Amino acid sequence: MSKKCYTLGYGGRKPHDFLALLQQHGIRTIVDVRLRPDRASLGIYTQAKSPEKGIQGLLGKEGIHYVSLVELGNLFRGDTQWRERYRRLVAQAGDLLVERLSGIAEPFCLLCAEQHAAECHRQVIAEYLTQQGWEVQHLE
Repeated sequence: MSKKCYTLGYGGRKPHDFLALLQQHGIRTIVDVRLRPDRASLGIYTQAKSPEKGIQGLLGKEGIHYVSLVELGNLFRGDTQWRERYRRLVAQAGDLLVERLSGIAEPFCLLCAEQHAAECHRQVIAEYLTQQGWEVQHLE
């Protein structure tokens, strides 16, 4: 049986539109793949110390769970060769990096800041998952 996940970037999205997109696809859990979710540029999308604030509070009000997997964050952000370097990392350690995804209730959605998957490391994660037999859909 094939596993399925979605990906989504919050950049440029108003919280209401962001939540509507998640609800439209029946997303039960957000899997945050940012390296530093506690330092988001848009406050509402920041991982807060208190679960009723920040992104946890925003999602919790709608019954959507929040999980942060910093191990899937882009260690090479800012490097001109980030895509190739991140792709090599996932190729070498992908099984370990995505191991915890198998235990998350579907449907879930990988979250990062970049609005378009083609400009984000979640595209590389999606490529890896697809090679492992997963179905991945980017919400844009």
